[in-house]
Amino acid sequence: MSATDTTTEPARCRKCRRPLRNASPDGLGPKCRRNVRRANRENAARYQGWQVAKAAELLELGAIVPLRKTSLTRVFLVVSDDGSEIYRTAASGQCNCPAGLRGVRCYHGAAAAAAA
Repeated sequence: MSATDTTTEPARCRKCRRPLRNASPDGLGPKCRRNVRRANRENAARYQGWQVAKAAELLELGAIVPLRKTSLTRVFLVVSDDGSEIYRTAASGQCNCPAGLRGVRCYHGAAAAAAA
């Protein structure tokens, strides 16, 4: 008598990990989606338009993963455009990508600021 257990895990928000009632294509819950959109609007003042668009794309693809959380800053692992590199990026905009090491604001920082 072998019965297979087919319990399915509820879909969870990619940002806060809360269970979702209705799965969404972007993987975010309604509150997190609202917060990400607000952060993208705020980033529009600090970053160029193409950087905000690429940051939103990173968030939609799930290419940004929280590494650790401290009281002052959040650190994320961000996948590069071609998927060959992984960069460490803080919500403050600091990044170890080639542009970030030169002191240029990169879209990885914009994505981290939106995800924080």
